[in-house]
Amino acid sequence: MTTPAAVITDVAAYAQAVEDAVKASAAYYGGGSSPLDDDAYDRLVRGIAAWEAEHPDRVLPDSPTGKVAGGAVVGDVPHTVAMLSLDNVFSPEEFTSWAASLARRIGHEVERFSVEPKLDGLAVAARYTGGRLRQLITRGDGTAGEDVSHAIGTIEGLPTELAEPVTVEVRGEVLMTTAQFEHANEVRTAHGGQPFANPRGASAGTLRAKERSYTMPMTFFGYGLLPMADTETELAARLGASAHSDLMAQAAALGINTTAATAVPGVTADTVEQVLARVQEIAGLRAELPFGIDGIVIKTDLAADQQTAGSGSRAPRWAIAYKLPAVEKITRLLGVEWNVGRTGIIAPRAVLEPVEIDGATITYATLHNPADITRRDLRLGDRVMVHRAGDVIPRIEAPVAHLRTGEEQPIAFPETCPRCGSAIDTSQERWRCEQGRNCHLVASLSYAAGRDQLDIEGLGATRVVQLVEAGLVTDLADLFTLTRDQLLALERMGETSTDNLQAAINTAKGQPLSRVLCALGVRGTGRSMSRRIARYFATMDHIRAADTETMQQVEGIGTEKAPSIVAELAELAPLIDKLAAAGVNMSEPGATPPAPTTGDTGADGGGDAAGGPLAGMTVVVTGAMTGVLEKLSRNQMNELIERAGGRSSSSVSKKTTLVVAGDGAGSKRAKAETLGIRLANPDEFAALVADFVD
Repeated sequence: MTTPAAVITDVAAYAQAVEDAVKASAAYYGGGSSPLDDDAYDRLVRGIAAWEAEHPDRVLPDSPTGKVAGGAVVGDVPHTVAMLSLDNVFSPEEFTSWAASLARRIGHEVERFSVEPKLDGLAVAARYTGGRLRQLITRGDGTAGEDVSHAIGTIEGLPTELAEPVTVEVRGEVLMTTAQFEHANEVRTAHGGQPFANPRGASAGTLRAKERSYTMPMTFFGYGLLPMADTETELAARLGASAHSDLMAQAAALGINTTAATAVPGVTADTVEQVLARVQEIAGLRAELPFGIDGIVIKTDLAADQQTAGSGSRAPRWAIAYKLPAVEKITRLLGVEWNVGRTGIIAPRAVLEPVEIDGATITYATLHNPADITRRDLRLGDRVMVHRAGDVIPRIEAPVAHLRTGEEQPIAFPETCPRCGSAIDTSQERWRCEQGRNCHLVASLSYAAGRDQLDIEGLGATRVVQLVEAGLVTDLADLFTLTRDQLLALERMGETSTDNLQAAINTAKGQPLSRVLCALGVRGTGRSMSRRIARYFATMDHIRAADTETMQQVEGIGTEKAPSIVAELAELAPLIDKLAAAGVNMSEPGATPPAPTTGDTGADGGGDAAGGPLAGMTVVVTGAMTGVLEKLSRNQMNELIERAGGRSSSSVSKKTTLVVAGDGAGSKRAKAETLGIRLANPDEFAALVADFVD
């Protein structure tokens, strides 16, 4: 979708727009603290360009159009070759038109395009002499940049020494990954500073910082390789004649980090249609990437075509940026709601001034926990940077601190449980009502009775409310001691519905341990983790006997999660005893308890079929299943995978062995194709695991 231009109606509005754009650009490129988000800046500049097209004799000299970095940044270190920006397109139609104009300019259809993600960071040039990194320079105004060589040695992916003693210049992007950004804000606030609003601002500010008493990690991705004045003649000639894709391969061979090792590596494409298909693949993977991208860079790959196309004063004519819809916008934090979950967790939720991000109107965002609010130094009335990508729950990155007016107010934390008024356990980052599950008993019981847990048909939320209000059920175990007369006494419970519910409850007693464990709702576990724990330990007694070290033998349970699981199981001991006394099954069919050992058991979290057709495989299911698998829920599919000896997973990675792709499979299928992972349709998979399908 094309970004709409801001509407400019007269010369005064035009002059103000130019002033606003130049100020925003200076802040953006100078330290990442722009008062405008990317989408608002793009709309403003497009509006300026549209007004200038109609009034070419009224163009102001400060106008950002046609200038690198909007003309707001200067530097004092000359570039070997102009370090230009990129022009933008926002739709398939605009890209197709650009490709046609490029073909006319070079005199023939483009033979090959290169397609790679547009990383959301800060462009730099790294100069190597004899293989050693000597100087690091920002883009600046394109002709000269700022020397930031003090950052040498602090940036991952940018080695201080290359694999070969060559003299070259590497160009690329310095950014912070999501994890690096979170760490940077923790370090920054711990030293009394304001949190960064977003990863780009964090990398820009960090790269320029010279006298900090602390350091923060950043990452470099190379996107260019070119000779310098003193580069050996043969090498310079080879670099000058190499296709872009070959240059990236050479950069990687020298030890430079590129996108080749990511889920969105740079690729080549022969046609416009192939380019647009790759654009959609990268866009589909955007939400899962550990770093930010704001588009896709498309270039003619061959050096001869680049030289024929040439460059303008601002951008090369042989490359374009296909911008994706913005995933970050600035809006206002209006309030904080405190909600209590089914396990008693008290979760804050941000109430926002409505803002549209990627086609959705966002009015709420996650705040995780009180410690997160404190760490980000959030205040009511703050202008905040909100991030949303794909179907990920929107989150607040940080306040845009330089936009504060002084009228912002502290966020008040609850002193008692906002649901029942009980005391709050604040000993961990995630606060919890001291009543635990009993605070929100209806939600806890409704969850336990759900299809993927105990699957008690006929026990919906309305019936649970009746049982709780009648005092018949005070915990999960009470469900299994209900009598026929007690159920008949409830409103709208006839003999047939009573008998059906009792039968469903009786059937639930025989559910496997994995479902019972899931029904308990232990924090840090879900359906998949409950299955792994149950299949590893085989019985509830073995689970309860496990200490923290033993619990960590289950795949996916690390040093942080294990203690809380062990502690909560100890807390649930009386309830577990009541469930066992009521006749609820406490073992996992087919699973064998682990043999006592002091070594690394190497638990794989898989099924009991060690020699099954999926033994040693990690399987991801995506899209709608058909055929004999059509009626299986996603949870049942995961159980099937583990019965057949495999490990189920919800995300595609290099560790994935097989992706079962049904109708409507999207980004996960695309990622599997990119990584070269084996694909199977539902019928093929059903044939593979036929002996294990119920």
